[in-house]
Amino acid sequence: MIALGSTLTLKHARSYVPKQGFTTSGLPDAGFATEWHLEAVGRPRLTIHDTRWDSGERDVVLQQVPLLPEMPAALANLHGRHRAGIAEVSAERRRITAFLSLPQPDGRPRQKRALTTAQLAEGCGRALLCELVARPGVSLTPSFDPADPQDIERFQHAVVFEDEDRETPVIAYVLTRLMPTLRHTGWGGDE
Repeated sequence: MIALGSTLTLKHARSYVPKQGFTTSGLPDAGFATEWHLEAVGRPRLTIHDTRWDSGERDVVLQQVPLLPEMPAALANLHGRHRAGIAEVSAERRRITAFLSLPQPDGRPRQKRALTTAQLAEGCGRALLCELVARPGVSLTPSFDPADPQDIERFQHAVVFEDEDRETPVIAYVLTRLMPTLRHTGWGGDE
């Protein structure tokens, strides 16, 4: 179990869930997912899949379940959308993009890709982002000083991690794709 602030927990649920669908490049494929559950007290559990496709592609997404429990539209609209691809940096390292999915008045979150590191830290929660980057073998590119993130230049950030690290890409997905909406809807996400 991984605590994300004082209100959210991320739990490994299953290691092998067979999948059929489309990869991030849009090709039909099969593969398997590692399933994680994001939980907040008094709220329905959210299911996240880290999928490894037979073609070699890999991504993380908030999984659309057959019967979606009652939840705010902004959060419901993230299911099956804003998938985060995981790319190879080297034989031992991978990266996941650190784009923010930001809630909008119409209920459909919008993805913001070019951010200052201060904007990224604010969207994820500075303390939570610092905890993520402090994990062994994890870095943020371009790097920033957690005590004083720059707020001038916009970049497309990525979280880089070791290939065998199974937790970091899911935590990074939660912080970047879900956290802004979780906070906006009052479903958690304190620091």
